[in-house]
Formats: sequence, C-alpha cells, structure tokens
Amino acid sequence: MAVKLSRYLLATLREAPADADNVSARLMQRAGMIRKLASGIYEWLPLGLRALRKVERIVREEMDAIGGQEVWLPVVQPKQLWQETGRWGVYGKELLRLKDRKDAEFCFAPTAEEVITDLARREIRSWRQLPAMFYQFGLKFRDEIRPRFGVMRAREFLMKDAYSFHADEKDAEAYYRAAYEAYKKVFARCGLRFKAVEAQSGAIGGSHSHEFMVLAETGEETIVSCSRCEYGANIERSEIADGRWHLPAEAPPVEEFATPGACSVEDVSRLLGEPAARFLKIQLYMIEGKTPVLAVLRGDHELNEAKLSAALSAPLLARASQAQYEQVLGCPVGFAGPQGHGGLKVVADFAARSVGAGITGANKADRHARNVLAGRDFDVAGWFDLRMTKPEDPCPRCGAATAFHKGIEVGHTFKLGTKYSKAMKAEYLDKGQKPQALVMGCYGIGVSRVVAAAIEQGHDQDGIVWPLAIAPFQAAVVVLDEGSDAGVRPAADALATALEACGLDVLEDEREGKPGVKFKDIDLIGVPLRFVVSRRTLAAGQVEFKRRGQAKAEAWPLGELAERAAALTR
Repeated sequence: MAVKLSRYLLATLREAPADADNVSARLMQRAGMIRKLASGIYEWLPLGLRALRKVERIVREEMDAIGGQEVWLPVVQPKQLWQETGRWGVYGKELLRLKDRKDAEFCFAPTAEEVITDLARREIRSWRQLPAMFYQFGLKFRDEIRPRFGVMRAREFLMKDAYSFHADEKDAEAYYRAAYEAYKKVFARCGLRFKAVEAQSGAIGGSHSHEFMVLAETGEETIVSCSRCEYGANIERSEIADGRWHLPAEAPPVEEFATPGACSVEDVSRLLGEPAARFLKIQLYMIEGKTPVLAVLRGDHELNEAKLSAALSAPLLARASQAQYEQVLGCPVGFAGPQGHGGLKVVADFAARSVGAGITGANKADRHARNVLAGRDFDVAGWFDLRMTKPEDPCPRCGAATAFHKGIEVGHTFKLGTKYSKAMKAEYLDKGQKPQALVMGCYGIGVSRVVAAAIEQGHDQDGIVWPLAIAPFQAAVVVLDEGSDAGVRPAADALATALEACGLDVLEDEREGKPGVKFKDIDLIGVPLRFVVSRRTLAAGQVEFKRRGQAKAEAWPLGELAERAAALTR
C-alpha cells in the first residue's frame, strides 16, 4: 500500500548541519535519512532505513545464492578469543574494550573472525560438513580517532560479514571466485558503477584480497586500473613491474659537498640544478620499535609503507623519529645516506637502480654526497617494488597504459587461509580421520556505506539521484488541486495502486502546499519517478510523468499508464 506523506516522518532540512563534511552526509541529513546522535554515531530515520533494507535484501539474496547460511553473532565478544589469535594487543585503540560487573573483559565487535572460528571449531567435525559459509548482518563499532563523512566513516555501522570454511586451498579458491562474482552481482543490482581491485589485507590478514570500489569523484581511495586488461588495484596494493635496470660497473669516487639548510630532495635538486631522478632518497623505519631498516628509493618516487611492510614481513613498522635518526644514522632527518652503515639492513626499490651512482645524504648535518653506488658503497639486502604508482607507470600485467580513479570502498573479500584456524585450533577430520586445519575465507560489505556511496555517486544540485533498485521510494504520486476538484484524490489513489501493481514502492504526496515545495522535497529525497495528478491533467485525460534529473515532464495518456509504468521496471 502506498505510503501517505502526510503521515510519514519526512524531516527534510533547508540547510545541512555545519559539521556535515561531504556530499552524502549533507544530503542524508537534509533528506531526513539520518540524524547525528554523537560523534560517528547516527540514528536512521524511516526514509534512510528503507534504503538500508533494500541493500540488505539484495546482499542476502546473493549470499543465499552461493550457499550462505545466515546467522546472528554477538556484538560483545570475550577477550579470551582475541587473545588466542594475538589480536587483543595488536588491533589498537579502534577496538572498544569494556568490562562487565564481574570485571571480565570484552570488546564490541569491529569484526567477527574470532567468534565465527570459535563457532566452527565447536560445530564442524567432519569433511562431510564442508564447504560451509555463514553470514550475518550486524552492527560493528570501530573507535575511529576522527569520524568523518557521515556514515561513510562512522564509528558504528551496519555490515554484512561472511566466513567460509573449506577442506583445502583448492576448494577455498573456488569458493572465493564464487563470492567474488556474487559481489559483482550485488553492486550491479544496486545500480552502482564500481570496480573490483586487488588490495592489502590489513588487520584482517590473509594471503589475498580484493576491494570493491564505487567510482565517485568524491572518493577518498585512489584506484589504478589498466586501459586494456582487467587489472585493477588500490594505490597501496598497485604493483609496478621491475624495469630491469642494471647498475654501472664503475663510478667516480664518492664526493661530499656542503648543503647548508637544504635537507629535502627538492631543496638539493634546486641547489645543484640536478633532476630528482638523480637522487637516492633514504627513509629509516623501525620494526616493532627496536630494529632499524633503511629503505632506498629514487628521488622522485614516494615510499609505499604497505609494500615495505610486506617486503620485510613486518606488520609493526613505524617511521623513525628525529632522535632515532640521530642514534642509528648519526645525522638529522634529510641528510642520511645508505653508505657507511655496516650491519644495518638496507632494502631498495627496483627503480633505485636506474639512478646508478646517485646523490644522497652524507650522514652529516648540512652535507650531501654524489656518486654513491649500490654494491660498492653500500650493500642491498633485497630489491623490491616499494613505491607508490605514478600515472606514467604501465600496467604490471600487460604493459598497457593505466588510469587513475577515485573510489569508495564498499566491500572487501579475503583469502584467510589457516591464519585463524591454526591459532584457534579449528580442525576437522579428513577422509582418513586425521585432524586438519580449516581453510577460511572472509567476505564483508559495508551495508550502510553502500547507501552513502550511492549518494556520492548519484546527486545533483537538487538532491539525491538514486538508482531505482535501492531508492527508498521508487515512484512519487504528487496530488495537486485536491480542494478544487473532487476527482483528483481518487485518481491519484488509483494511480498509486496501479504503480504498486507494477512492483514499484510508491510515496503519495497528498499534503497541502504549493507544487514547488512538493517537487523540491521529491527531488531532494531522490525519488526516481514522479507522477503528478491535478485538475489540469485529469481534464486532459493525462498524468504528468518526469524522471529524476530529466529536463522536461511528459504527458502520459491515462489509457496507456499501466503499460508504460510496467515498462519502467523491466
């Protein structure tokens, strides 16, 4: 039955709150979808909840289609489970920790790997129960230090998280591909323009992962994609092929020179009139706060910390402080070079070989050195892809040109392997009745984030432009002139009933008020299809139809209404 707007909580605002810091935060509050309760915590009003539930329904259908079984897991999780995996002391301040009246320690779920693995080790006994996938829709809480962008980076959010269990890596890989394809169907059905890209696994861990990015100019993530093949990755994960540069066999001796006050590559480059590509850039890092390692890059490149962490197999990696530079390298930041540090581990980016004998710090304040050559003046423990991708870098798969996009992460899939099952001794008995560790996969979708991302992708100066599938209301019937023509209201009700028979969710605006005010509200909340019934349209035997964003309205004959309306949903 069509919703009557006169009895519906549609709390639209003329202006967004001053702290709404992106498009979706502004429009969701102006449209009466959400209200802010505290920093990073939002109330979802009826209009917003309708969109949320539509995304949830699509996700549920696609998870069921690949054999998922829905569960409901606790949001308050015991400390002991997190200690088993070692994440209690690693996850950081984003983990909201709490105690009950008996002083037992818990956390509010930011994710559910520990809980679902505990469930699996208690319930899965035999290979005959595999594969199995369990999923849930549940609140998550991550205590972001600076919540921003409305529900895009809120502390409390709705997430679909799924976990699969397998007998071996081959079966896990096959299911991962099925989940990957299901995710593509989810976001296609939501009517979003998106791209699946390779990604870092982060705090969840595992050997391989993909992010699903909604493409939007307002996105905070940078995506690198190939113009020819299917390769795509976020900027942290984007690969750069080894250019196979060769170091020169000989070079002039190292020569030091004064650079008073010039500590950056840019400063020294200007001073010497040499391009940045002739420099060896040095950055000191500390592993677990105590073991130093030196990274070497070409002067015009930027270090990718995620790649450095992966190259060193060191998740706890932090950039050295000024005091640590002085202690380890004997000089201030900006004047360090890789030479003269026997025993210090040095790793270098592939492209640093293209510098040959380069310019770098002299390990003394206000001094640099030229003709510093790897292999002669310092040893390199390993050459790796350590830098951020640049627009001129070719595709690492096929060599074609790459393109950069902005995106919003709405989904993430992980191949976890046995990371959690081994730590928690989650095992099954194989065909030979021998215990084996369960092989796992993990698949998340930020349901509330999808709603915001759809708005970031679809909006104009008048408000939200929803895809039809997830619009809170797909059609609006606007009633005009009811007071001066008794036939208007019955005709509007009949139209609403006919549209609903076509499978559309209908909002009937039968409020008193000026047409312009009604139209502005309908555009602001983003109803994709607008129908107007008035004394004038009835007299002409017509109804006025307009798509959201369409420049001009169309006149539809009443006799063709059913057929035309049915065509809108195909």
